[in-house]
Amino acid sequence: MEKYFEVFVNGYRGYARYLWHEVLHPHWGNYFYWLIGISAVVYVLELLFPWRKNQHAIRKDFWLDMFYMFFNFFLFGLVGYAAVSDVFVNAFNDLLASVLGIRNLVAINIAELPRWSQLLTLFIVRDFIQWNTHRLLHRVPWLWKFHKVHHSVEQMGFAAHLRYHFMETIVYRSIEYIPLAMIGFGIQDFILVHLFTLTIGHLNHANIYLPLGPLQYIFNSPQMHIWHHSKELPRGSYGVNYGLTLSVWDYLFRTVWMPKNGRDIPLGFPGVEQYPHGFFSQMFRPFKENE
Repeated sequence: MEKYFEVFVNGYRGYARYLWHEVLHPHWGNYFYWLIGISAVVYVLELLFPWRKNQHAIRKDFWLDMFYMFFNFFLFGLVGYAAVSDVFVNAFNDLLASVLGIRNLVAINIAELPRWSQLLTLFIVRDFIQWNTHRLLHRVPWLWKFHKVHHSVEQMGFAAHLRYHFMETIVYRSIEYIPLAMIGFGIQDFILVHLFTLTIGHLNHANIYLPLGPLQYIFNSPQMHIWHHSKELPRGSYGVNYGLTLSVWDYLFRTVWMPKNGRDIPLGFPGVEQYPHGFFSQMFRPFKENE
């Protein structure tokens, strides 16, 4: 236990130092300022080329979603997630070593591949894992309680991308850990994949029209993702258009639904009008729901 306590303390201190350094020292690999820069560019696109022209520039819950962006991208790690996840990884690896004699999860070391193929492999594998995890968030009732926070958005804008309950971070990272570890996940250029998916996610939630032509069968778009947030879904469906960055999985597994132009469709879920609009009330709501 002393070892894990030390891992926790070092993880907490390490992440605090990292975050403080990111804020004070802008550089090309700085996630903090990349988040601000990408958000600013997409927001300007919303202002210049709005798809829903009657939607206000400061839309409903705009500032709430801005807080969610920084909380989920940075502050949640500072609250304790970074330190707890370090403890979990160490405990899990110790368990594998003591019970199964496994000291290295890597089955396919992508570090031996050319750099471009490392990035492509990481991107595709991670996106497919996330697509399946996203389906679970809709299909499993207790997970849906947490995912409802994201679907409580009633007016779409770029910052809605990162409005989600902190439990989603735990679920996604837990499911991703083993398969990504098995391909030698820790490549330094992961930032390129992360920033690319962040940009696509912002665009998918933005109030812009983004025609992709044939690329719509590969990449997600605002016109596709708006239907994922539709208040009314096909009968018997738990959700549609689950793609985060890639749309190809939805086409392959027949979960695509775009019956018409979705520009002005109602968003949310039945009863969303009564759902709380404050950050803390939304964080506690899933633990109180009995449905």
